[in-house]
Amino acid sequence: MQQNNSVTEFILLGLTQDPMRQKVVFVIFFIFYVGTVVGNLLIIVTIKSSRTLESPMYFFLFYLSLADSCFSTSTAPRLIVDALSAKKIISYNECMTQVFSLHLFGCMEIFVLILMAVDRYVAICKPLRYPTIMSRQVCTILIVLAWIGSFIHSIAQIILALRLPFCGPNLIDHYCCDLQPLLKLACMDTYVINTLLVSNSGAICSSSFVILMISYIVILHSLRNHSAEGRKKALSTCTSHIIVVVLFFGPCIFIYTRPPTTFPMDKLVAVFYTIGTPFLNPLIYTLRNVEVKNAMRKLWHLKITSENKK
Repeated sequence: MQQNNSVTEFILLGLTQDPMRQKVVFVIFFIFYVGTVVGNLLIIVTIKSSRTLESPMYFFLFYLSLADSCFSTSTAPRLIVDALSAKKIISYNECMTQVFSLHLFGCMEIFVLILMAVDRYVAICKPLRYPTIMSRQVCTILIVLAWIGSFIHSIAQIILALRLPFCGPNLIDHYCCDLQPLLKLACMDTYVINTLLVSNSGAICSSSFVILMISYIVILHSLRNHSAEGRKKALSTCTSHIIVVVLFFGPCIFIYTRPPTTFPMDKLVAVFYTIGTPFLNPLIYTLRNVEVKNAMRKLWHLKITSENKK
């Protein structure tokens, strides 16, 4: 993995160089990461344990929570540990692995959000055909295709990263390895690779966002023909999905759909969609979803009951 390179390791500058602020970074993002893992694992366990959450929507929510946990894990632990480290060194191989995992689980999250939008469209616009169209077999095939698509995307990203020769400075002005900060260190003309990056990651983010927003506009428009109770329930579900889409795709589009330039806010924007969004997703889906909250209460009640019997 180190062809044409004199650089065998990189130094991550992180979010800040100030020792006091680094301690603040450690505390804040440790809480965020623990909250992300616990929140998403709680959703995963609840969906797997509850018989009332067997619809396709919760099948996809299960994989969204799984992708969120893995996506956050690809960056947050390194950021947390580096906040207390004197030297934030990451080897070349570890850096390439982080690029791969970041894009694998990030792309999977995008595809799952699209599948959730498709599920809501069929449920609201074609309710009579919903059980047939969104059968468990179809949902499983769609998830498998999502994993395959994510793998292909991340392979394309790692191929671009491996083509970059590094022969000079090894200071990455970021808290993780990604193609954008690595392009600044490459000792070659990166115009073509950046164009490929924009046409790959940028196109996926932008086109997916447009598709999702159009689908939700169509869904919301079709709610006129539903009863007041049906409109209220569908609107609550769709609002949760739209909030997640905007929170995730806004920063993603900002990072991956522009020329090879950097801004002071890049790291904060990246933090928002790699750590902030996975932390907020469980809160959004549980606080706005009565079925998930009821299933969690039931699961907690069963656990307390079993503990008391012991």
